[in-house]
Amino acid sequence: MAAFEFLETPLKDLLLVETVIFADSRGSFQETFRQDLFAQHGISLNFVQANQSYSKRHVLRGLHFQTEHPQGKLVRVVWGEIYDVAVDLRRESTTFGKWYGVLLSGQNRRQLYVPPGFAHGFLTLSDEAIVLYECTDYYDAVGQDGIIWNDPTLAIDWPVGENIPLLSEKDANNKTFAEYVRVNQ
Repeated sequence: MAAFEFLETPLKDLLLVETVIFADSRGSFQETFRQDLFAQHGISLNFVQANQSYSKRHVLRGLHFQTEHPQGKLVRVVWGEIYDVAVDLRRESTTFGKWYGVLLSGQNRRQLYVPPGFAHGFLTLSDEAIVLYECTDYYDAVGQDGIIWNDPTLAIDWPVGENIPLLSEKDANNKTFAEYVRVNQ
């Protein structure tokens, strides 16, 4: 039995990764990464940095990306539930300007591989969530940028209901997708 199932999404190169969970009366075990199997599915970049994020309900982080040192990310949730979103910012891509969202949780143990050249963000749906992500390049404060979560052009269908997401000051002042396109022509 394969340890992973790599599922294509509507966005070019963005993959949903299902993992096999081995469970018994003691608990469970799963592999979260194997370089050889990931390389067979086009993910041959090395992960060089690991990050962990803790967020409370209604916290929205993103949409983040790096201009100088774009990062690929392998995102998973170890506790709680998030709505994870990726936006294709690669001009040469057939899915440029398109977004994809998926529920990731400590229960479903899915992972999302977000290639370099995508913006990424998530909304915490549970009371608390712990998100882990491996990155293919180092964080670069100078090249860090973002697109506003409620951009009218992207029209991401965030599951916010009547709630107003909790944003950092920086994320609340991110540019629009149109401004991103104009600046990066």
